[in-house]
Amino acid sequence: MELQLNESLGKISLEVDEARSPIAVIILAHGAGAGMHHPFMVGISNALANSGFHVVRFNFPYMEQGRKSPGSPKKNIETWALVIEHIHHNHPELPIFISGKSYGGRMASHLLAEEAIESINGIIYFGFPLHAPGRDSKERAEHLDRLQVPQLFLQGTNDKLANIDLMKEVVSGLDRGTLVEIEGADHSFNVPKKLGISKSQMIQQLSDLAADFIKKNIQ
Repeated sequence: MELQLNESLGKISLEVDEARSPIAVIILAHGAGAGMHHPFMVGISNALANSGFHVVRFNFPYMEQGRKSPGSPKKNIETWALVIEHIHHNHPELPIFISGKSYGGRMASHLLAEEAIESINGIIYFGFPLHAPGRDSKERAEHLDRLQVPQLFLQGTNDKLANIDLMKEVVSGLDRGTLVEIEGADHSFNVPKKLGISKSQMIQQLSDLAADFIKKNIQ
C-alpha cells in the first residue's frame, strides 16, 4: 500500500504483516542501502508476525524515489514520526514498538531523543551503526541517554560498524538499555560457517530475542 506523508515528502510504500491476535505493533525500518523488501527485512517481519505482532515495514522517501543516498536525516526522522502517527491512528488499542536495521534504527532513536512519544513502548536495534568501518567512535550514541523508553541492542560481535567493546560502554551508561551479543555475527548478521547457524536460524533467534523484549515491556 501507499502512504501519503505530506506535500514535501510525498508518498512511500508501506506493508503490514498481520498476526491473528496481535498483542503489539512493531514498526521496522530498513538500513541505508536496502529497502523494506530486502530478505532480512521480510524474514524478521514474518517471524515476528508469527510470534503474535502486527509488523509494519516502510520505505524512507529516498529509497522510494530510487536514490542511493539517505540524504538529510531530518526528512527520514520526520518520516518516522508520520509513520508512527499513522499506525497509532489505525491501531490505538495496541502498544507500539519501533525498530530498525542499522540506519533505520538510528533514525528512530533520533526521533525519540527529540521528543517523547507516548504511544511508543520501546525500541529495538538490529545492529546499531555506532561508527563507520575502521573509525571506532561513540559519537553516534551521544543522544541515546535522552531516550525515555527501554532500548534493546542486538549486536554482532564481529560487526565492523560497532566495536563490541564500545557498544558495551555505551549501553552500560543507559538506564534502560540492554545489549545482547550475537557471537560471531557481522553487521548483516552473517556468521562463520563453522558455527553451523543458517540465515533462517539467525533470523529466528533475533526475532525471539525481540519478542521476549517486547513482552517484558508492554504497558
